[in-house]
Amino acid sequence: MSLSERLKAVQSGAQPPAKVPAAPAPVQEAPREKKSETVPEPAPRTATRRTVATAREQPSAPARAEEPDDALRRLKDNAAATLFERIGARLNDPKLDEAQLHALVKAELNAVIEKSSIPLSGEERKRLTAEVQDDVLGYGPLQRLLDDETVTEVMVNGPDMIYIEKSGQLQRTASRFASEQHLRLVIERIVSRIGRRIDESAPMVDARLLDGSRVNAVIPPLAFNGSSLTIRKFSKDPFKVDDLVRFGTLSPEMAELLNACVAAKLNIIVSGGTGSGKTTLLNVLSSFIPDGERIVTIEDAVELQLQQDHVVRLESRPPNVEGKGEVSIRDLVRNSLRMRPDRIVVGEVRGGESLDMLQAMNTGHDGSLSTVHANSPRDAVARLETLVLMAGMELPLRAIREQLASAVDLIVQLTRLRDGTRRVTAVTEVHGMEGETVTLQDVFLFDYSAGVDADGKFLGTPISTGIRPRFTERFDDLGITVSPRVFAQPETGRGR
Repeated sequence: MSLSERLKAVQSGAQPPAKVPAAPAPVQEAPREKKSETVPEPAPRTATRRTVATAREQPSAPARAEEPDDALRRLKDNAAATLFERIGARLNDPKLDEAQLHALVKAELNAVIEKSSIPLSGEERKRLTAEVQDDVLGYGPLQRLLDDETVTEVMVNGPDMIYIEKSGQLQRTASRFASEQHLRLVIERIVSRIGRRIDESAPMVDARLLDGSRVNAVIPPLAFNGSSLTIRKFSKDPFKVDDLVRFGTLSPEMAELLNACVAAKLNIIVSGGTGSGKTTLLNVLSSFIPDGERIVTIEDAVELQLQQDHVVRLESRPPNVEGKGEVSIRDLVRNSLRMRPDRIVVGEVRGGESLDMLQAMNTGHDGSLSTVHANSPRDAVARLETLVLMAGMELPLRAIREQLASAVDLIVQLTRLRDGTRRVTAVTEVHGMEGETVTLQDVFLFDYSAGVDADGKFLGTPISTGIRPRFTERFDDLGITVSPRVFAQPETGRGR
């Protein structure tokens, strides 16, 4: 049978002769037809290609059927949309508390699922309900990551790329947002709950979650690859000093010394890089403050978790849509001096407020605590000098250094090591001035010489340099005692 006859037979529904192979024959013939440019039958050649394609696709047709996960995802999208239509106006009802709102959403969602024609197993129904509730009431695909206590940080680089930090190491997750619009909806939900805004006129924002976790968001046009969202999680149960000793962040001797320093009302600066654990250590240091003292905390976004009762928490405010109404950290530091504080705790100094902070430390407000971004105690001193210059007072450098040397008693340096652990690598006393230089004296140093184990973990611990700091005279005056072992230099110890 000729090729044209076989084509007519296929088109008419007739079966070709049994001796002619069904699949191989068209495959072998098609190349010869393609080479012959003079055959005046374009329509049959087209039909041949379609017929062969149909024959090839016929066996794999069942594999192209909709996967269960795709059907579940489609049902989830439809259920979320229907749910918004039914109760969208009640999601912001102030008369409904969190428990009532969750009950309402669950009841309406069950009704929506019952009306769907897709049969669901018990596990699929439970998964669908949880995911839709996360979309409607929570933070979408981030909710499960935020609920995971082993995750310490969540980083979103556009709708398709979500990273997390676990045990100090970064890893990419399979979670993703449905679209850029879905991601923007979650960002707006976060910032709107604390009275902040994010839009094209203000495309960057610092915010927080209800549990105090720190949030930073950047949207297009500044974020080129899609909206960026970074969430620094804090433990629901704040870490205590015993936890940091168990983690290896502090040694027992170092913890005893810091406890005595806070009790003696020394002014302490916690220095470190991004993600090194400054806020966590500041929480631990603040836990040493006696209950009978009035504490004023000042932060850009409230993160500190102080356990005392007599705490006044102040938070800065960005400008409104008209560019008015801004209240800066510096404004709050100045105002706090009129609030009869026993302790002033500034979450982080990053501008001209450092001058006001140093002046407060020098005018009777002892026992103040704050953090600064720096890589070493010496860098922390230089950084504070630069921040004071940002106040615009045009003070001579020597005057700034004298203020700093007189105000700050102790610098605690935190470092995030390459194995992912956070360690206090130096406890340094601000000793005074020698000429034009602020002199420092190390009390504890991290022992890098111990090396690393087979897994790349550092074996070293913070050890005493054997030097007794000058501020111990204040301990004696106040009747505060520390164990002799705190300043005892071990045989493996070494100075800087």
